[in-house]
Amino acid sequence: MSMTDPIADMLTRVRNACKAGHKKVDVPASRIKREIARILAECKLINNYTYVEDSRQGYLRLYLKYDVNEESVIQGLQRVSKPGLRRYVIKKEIPRVLNGLGIAILSTPQGIKTDDESRTAGVGGEVLCYVW
Repeated sequence: MSMTDPIADMLTRVRNACKAGHKKVDVPASRIKREIARILAECKLINNYTYVEDSRQGYLRLYLKYDVNEESVIQGLQRVSKPGLRRYVIKKEIPRVLNGLGIAILSTPQGIKTDDESRTAGVGGEVLCYVW
């Protein structure tokens, strides 16, 4: 069965693993998913991630982060741009997630960036998802 939205699948796996209290989650790897995982690690929303080679495409293992009360650092994930309805923004319209408490991940001509990085670089792009 073919998957129509692999990024939404990754976000759903992370969301479900956070709610279930898992320490790690595996997602099939791709270049864009690896960049999303890199951003999540840089923003301290996950502990780390690794790429694991297998006989097919490989997979990413994301190590989830929890606070002292065993609650997930990631409280919410929302897919914005979907295959059926793409959402593009110009540099003046880059959204703020919860007044800056969350991040928006954008696909720009300069690569995958957070909303702050995109504003600093002065580029817009496709809004992939919100994370808070």
